[in-house]
Amino acid sequence: MWNKVFGTDRRFCDRITRRRMLRVGGTSLLGGLTLPTLLQLQANAATSKPPKAKACIFLMLEGGPSHIDLWDLKPDAPAEVRGPFKPISTVVPGTQISEILPLCSHLADKFTILRSHSHNDNAHQTGRHWVLTGYPPSFADGQAKGVPFNELYPSIGSIVSRELGSDGDVPPYIEVPNALGPGGPGFYGAQYAPFTIDSDPAQPDFSVRDLTVPDSITSERFARRVTLLSEIEQRGAGQQAIGRPQALTSYYERAVDLVTSPQACKAFNVQSESTAMRERYGYTSIGQSALLARRLVEAGCRFIGIDHGSWDTHFDNFASLEKTLAPPMDRAFSALVTDLDQRGMLDDTLVIMMGEMGRTPQINKDVGRDHWSQCQTVILAGGGIKRGALIGATDSTASSPMTQPYGIQDLLRTVFHLLGVDADKVYLTPLGRPLPIVNGGKLIDEVLA
Repeated sequence: MWNKVFGTDRRFCDRITRRRMLRVGGTSLLGGLTLPTLLQLQANAATSKPPKAKACIFLMLEGGPSHIDLWDLKPDAPAEVRGPFKPISTVVPGTQISEILPLCSHLADKFTILRSHSHNDNAHQTGRHWVLTGYPPSFADGQAKGVPFNELYPSIGSIVSRELGSDGDVPPYIEVPNALGPGGPGFYGAQYAPFTIDSDPAQPDFSVRDLTVPDSITSERFARRVTLLSEIEQRGAGQQAIGRPQALTSYYERAVDLVTSPQACKAFNVQSESTAMRERYGYTSIGQSALLARRLVEAGCRFIGIDHGSWDTHFDNFASLEKTLAPPMDRAFSALVTDLDQRGMLDDTLVIMMGEMGRTPQINKDVGRDHWSQCQTVILAGGGIKRGALIGATDSTASSPMTQPYGIQDLLRTVFHLLGVDADKVYLTPLGRPLPIVNGGKLIDEVLA
């Protein structure tokens, strides 16, 4: 089906599972507009500038990447803080990043490094909920199961899906290869849930579940089934016969459109890319997911969330980064940004790469780094973002910002601004509580082109 509600269940360092939140519910627009308000809205719409970005690719490095080992090195800090990696120069004079990111160093003039992002949630699920929704979760980390569905907050992808819709035959919000965690529609309702692929495009047998008709069903038989379903719905017998809610009809229609669309099937066929292009991105989960994301943007998808885990490096942080984590990320991100730029797509495709937190400056007894949300680095490219900028600075141990700290609401407000979404727009929850898309925050003008 078009909307998939549950994702995989993985555990983090604190044995918290990736429980999926129930993605059902409804909402309504805040009514009662007065004539002056309506005229003001019309005036704002007439004078507002067109959005810079038409789509967003969001790379979520789950677990929390170590900012001090990747993007914000402190070579003069004590040994128990600085770690073994050396800073290297980039193509941008004065900007240095880690030696384990050589490919990114060669295209630092195409993206912006925001070093002064900060928030106050050091847990995985709740921290990721903050990052993806802009709201504090009303549950303890790992306790999402007991939250009333009608009070869950919509994620950035679901907001983009609702506000912008699709620009082609593919769903407007897609997650690959797994669900992002608290990345669902909340009280918006299941129609704004992501299409979660639940399959790794790096695998030789990669295929998108539910995208093709089973071999046992001929095209003629499938067409007859679609016709029969349509006739039942038109006669009004659907609900009485099978008890299906009225809203579910549209989901079946969308699913049929997806299955029968040659353009959608073509977009998901990452195997059709040349061997050279696939090698350029790397035959890894994050690499092929990034390549697939570019194809989906070309097909009209508005928001693609790429889930890449194992960044929770409490143990052997440096070996994990150098041998396992950084190389595929370095290759995937650099290939994605370069590919988008060469195709003329980077200016209207926003790319964001971050985790739910950073890592502690202090190296622990297991040669790892622990949770540290007080300071983290966010990488942004395209879609109206400055090229080659270095925004913000941290103290001598990368413990906290020395310059203006930017929070999650600031980042989300900036993202929605670039996508042409009104961050102050208010919806009512099913309980009647008015909820703005972003509660507070300000534009991060420093990152804007």
